[in-house]
Amino acid sequence: MNEDMGSEGGKNKVRRDRETGTLGKLVSLLDLVALADGPMRFTDILTSSDQPRGTLHRQLSHLVEEGLLEVDRDGRYLIGLRLLTFASRSWARNEFRAVAEPHLHRLQEYTGETVHLGVLRGAEVIYLDKVEGRQSVRMYSQIGNASPAYCTGVGKAALSALDEAELAARISGFEFRLYTEHTLRGPAELLSDIAAIRARGHAFDLEEHESGICCVAAPIRSDDGDMLAGVSVTGPAYRVTPQKLQAWAPLVVAAADSIMMDMRNRMGPKR
Repeated sequence: MNEDMGSEGGKNKVRRDRETGTLGKLVSLLDLVALADGPMRFTDILTSSDQPRGTLHRQLSHLVEEGLLEVDRDGRYLIGLRLLTFASRSWARNEFRAVAEPHLHRLQEYTGETVHLGVLRGAEVIYLDKVEGRQSVRMYSQIGNASPAYCTGVGKAALSALDEAELAARISGFEFRLYTEHTLRGPAELLSDIAAIRARGHAFDLEEHESGICCVAAPIRSDDGDMLAGVSVTGPAYRVTPQKLQAWAPLVVAAADSIMMDMRNRMGPKR
């Protein structure tokens, strides 16, 4: 046997062993549950995996015992608190979050409302950081949570930074769900809104994802285009009026621009 072929065959065997080993199967189950649109029942997981019923039951039991998965009162599986703790610590060390943090706090001081930092991942926005407002009524959003990109300020702001081809490809995979009577109803409405966002430089969420919640957001983009994100100021609609959001828009855009500048200085290539 040719030495190169033998080496390549060995690598392939290691890869196959890793994918079919116990740890690989457990990680695949975590991926399946974590990336699902909602909590999954045992039968849903069984249908989506290639594991025998008995094996799958044992693996899920191990993950629950370790706190990586939880089972709700309806018997549905969802991400466990231990896994969220791991994620939280990872985000705490995230360079981008560290760069953005002082700008988020400054924006919260100016507005008095809750400030969010989120990064675009597929069709969703993952919230990396949150600075609570000073008001008695606060947001229930949490770091690590995901929200649809098409009906959130941060999501639409991040989408506006995509080029036309990537934007079209991304939107083609969206499943548009009506969260409120104000939610955008399909690709045409979203593309029209993104055109307006690009023209003015900032996005609005006017009760599109949650009734009674509004925000103004601005896009953040790394120089290489690998990371698309957004920063927003959010509050209840009775307090955060469209006029107030419009007045805060320049502050949000300035915060996004400052974060991008600091990213270039701190995260760019060293000479």
